[in-house]
Amino acid sequence: MTIAEVLLEDFDSEMANTRRTLERVPEDKVEYRPHEKSMPLSKLAMHCATMPLFGAYIIEDEGMDLAAPKRPHADLTFTTREECLKRFDESVARCRAALTAASDTQLAAQWPFSFGPQVISNTSRVRTFRSMFFNHLVHHVAQLGVYLRLNGVPVPALYGPSADEQWSPR
Repeated sequence: MTIAEVLLEDFDSEMANTRRTLERVPEDKVEYRPHEKSMPLSKLAMHCATMPLFGAYIIEDEGMDLAAPKRPHADLTFTTREECLKRFDESVARCRAALTAASDTQLAAQWPFSFGPQVISNTSRVRTFRSMFFNHLVHHVAQLGVYLRLNGVPVPALYGPSADEQWSPR
């Protein structure tokens, strides 16, 4: 198996979990935030929906300097759940295509990630993809699950049963 084939197994599972969570975002609660320092539900949902673009950038670009970005920041304006899911599906398709086309050599190459002179990470693309994209996305999807719970929305069973839903392997 290639590195991309291994990553695609996790990718497909995590994207399915993310979509199932985004499908439950209540349109009437999008400005909800559990704490004054928390991101509003609308922004958090769109952050999750567009994060696969970052995964694509890790594969497509030679690195990223957040102080001098070459890519535009994703628009995190939430309009409707349907539009959020459309943006997610587009982001997923782009990232999946980049990952499918990636060679082991490309994925093993260093990927510098910085904010000007401050190095955030300078490890292989595969490690950066897993830590800065996958783990980051899982973190925010879990946050979204808490927002759902606090708003009385049933939380999907993602890695096992939730209090609202039985789990079955997909």
